[in-house]
Amino acid sequence: MKKSRAVVTLLLTVVLTGLLLFTSAAGWGADGLGSADKIHLGLDLAGGVSITYQAVGDEAPSAEDMADTIYKLQKRVENYSTEAEVYQEGADRINIEIPGVTDANAILEELGKPGSLQFQTTDGEVVLEGTDVAEAQAGSTTDSYQNRQYVVELVLTDEGAQKFAEATSANIGKQIAIVYDGSVISAPNVQNAITDGRCQITGNFTYEQADQLASTIRIGSLSLELQELRSNVVGAKLGSEAISTSLVAGAIGFAIVVVLMIILYRIMGLAAGIALTSYIGIVLVLLNIFEMTLTLPGIAGIVLSIGMAVDANVIIFSRIREEIATGKTVKSSIKIGFQKALSAIVDGNVTTLIAAIVLGFKGSGSVKGFAQTLALGIIVSMFTALVVTRQVLNALYALGLQDEKWYGTVKERAPINFLGKRKVFFTASLAVIVAGLIYMGINAGSGKGILAYSLEFQGGTATTVEFNEDMSIADIDEKVVPVVSAVTGDNDIQTQKVAGTNQVIIKTKELSLDQRQELDNSLTETFELGDTAITAESISGAISQEVKHDAVVSVIIATICMLIYIWVRFKDIRFATSAVAALVHDVLVVLVFYGAARISVGNTFIACMLTIVGYSINATIVIFDRIRENLTDMKKKDTLEDVVNASITQTLTRSIYTSLTTFVMVAVLFILGVASIREFALPLMVGIVCGAYSSVCITGALWYVMRTKLGEKK
Repeated sequence: MKKSRAVVTLLLTVVLTGLLLFTSAAGWGADGLGSADKIHLGLDLAGGVSITYQAVGDEAPSAEDMADTIYKLQKRVENYSTEAEVYQEGADRINIEIPGVTDANAILEELGKPGSLQFQTTDGEVVLEGTDVAEAQAGSTTDSYQNRQYVVELVLTDEGAQKFAEATSANIGKQIAIVYDGSVISAPNVQNAITDGRCQITGNFTYEQADQLASTIRIGSLSLELQELRSNVVGAKLGSEAISTSLVAGAIGFAIVVVLMIILYRIMGLAAGIALTSYIGIVLVLLNIFEMTLTLPGIAGIVLSIGMAVDANVIIFSRIREEIATGKTVKSSIKIGFQKALSAIVDGNVTTLIAAIVLGFKGSGSVKGFAQTLALGIIVSMFTALVVTRQVLNALYALGLQDEKWYGTVKERAPINFLGKRKVFFTASLAVIVAGLIYMGINAGSGKGILAYSLEFQGGTATTVEFNEDMSIADIDEKVVPVVSAVTGDNDIQTQKVAGTNQVIIKTKELSLDQRQELDNSLTETFELGDTAITAESISGAISQEVKHDAVVSVIIATICMLIYIWVRFKDIRFATSAVAALVHDVLVVLVFYGAARISVGNTFIACMLTIVGYSINATIVIFDRIRENLTDMKKKDTLEDVVNASITQTLTRSIYTSLTTFVMVAVLFILGVASIREFALPLMVGIVCGAYSSVCITGALWYVMRTKLGEKK
């Protein structure tokens, strides 16, 4: 690279990075006009719209109908945000909380009024109910003249498909009207018998008309007919300081990581710092383009992808130093270093990306939000590590920074006998997991529960308080929360301010009648409230059984897909099975830490576990990639044990540095964050340390045992 081109490359990279960051920063806030003005913040960070529906009818709805309606509504409102929450209040009410929006009336108009839906023939016979419709979406097709036409595409349930086949066969050439709350909203003609459960409603629709009709059909296919009870705008769940402290902590943590990279890798660290900074700018712009809703689980996905971006740079720099140590020139070492690091970076990132894609398609709620930001971050991190870092590093070299001292070298290190201590490592891991499970069992037997489930998992009590003054979020945190905590004896308290009123919604664990009365008395005396200023209702967990089921199924499918990918790439299923076994090890260790430390298990628990899964598998891939490479260069005098020990030793620096930089970022969040942020950061730090331990001490040893015990010993 010529000096003139190097100068242009550096200036262009720095200017574009600065521009991305400046416009992103200018976009924050209600009146932001920069690139981040369309990034929505979730209910936990900034609040949103809360709508309460009540089931229509004299009798209380069944638990099955309520659960089915909640799940279907959850799927519907995810069109507004993947982080929307739907949960039961009392016996016949359903709450919907949609983050990142402030106009309740607009949401109500777009969502529609959940009512009864029927498909009727011209003589009034009902051939389908709304519950027979599985899906309804706006779509498009082309006519014989290649003109685009917008349509409504319906997918029926198995039972509905059978009923509709009979109805359409008997009514060819006639109309079947779609009746919603007694009004005909569409009356298409039956052109032919529809026997496969899929059909289209055609007409001279605009896209908006087709989408509105599809939305009405979807909302009318609920198991229950609902009526709106109330709607309002609510404040952030995590309190007023959550955003500011998280941003400050993130900025400080990122700055420390960049400084560490420069100290450890000198000029290469500077190139990485520029590339990582560009990563932040690009991610913010893409979050804005896709109008994503950013919540704590979403931030977890970004934290993981930052860790993987750092890891990619560390792998590259370690390779460059190894090449310099063999006597090659710096220029040649840079080129070869990137080439040799490519397979480990691609395999690690693609494996995690597969998991993110599966979680995005199969998961719900916070799982989907985590997966979206993780997938986005992985793609950007690969680009910045493999393209931006390379261009900046070559430019710095071309400008005269060519001496080896600016890059460093690797001293020959005798292989550490990790496999010789494998029994110690296996025993220690097993002892920690078994001891933790026993302790969790003791807690369960004493009535405390295996885990300290939060409101999102087990539900609780929602207390609405009408104060005499308009209290700020800071006042609520400082004055109201301590009063509630003193009565409940619990710190898992969520508060939301209803915009435009003096009302505050306080969510706590399930309170007995005596506790509710005690809380009423304490609040009334402390704030001099009237007799009717306080109401309370039981609420279900925001994470429904169906959402939990989706999360478990998506994780299982993602794990199987990762296993297959590793099997194919490494051509040895023992690599895949040992990687998954180490992944399970890390998850179990963090799980028993949650149980032993009694850390609240809620949405952040899911995000934490998914982060650890991604982090663990990536760390394992790096070591396996080196084992695979060294096996091809294996000499006759070398034993398999020598190869594994050498591979782990050669990647040890990478394992330490990557874990250190990621740990630092999370540790700063723990030190500076609010209580809820700390509850997320602490187990994540445990997971990072555990992931580093398992990748160095467990994975290679597991593969070696499988290779020698389950296959031909070489």
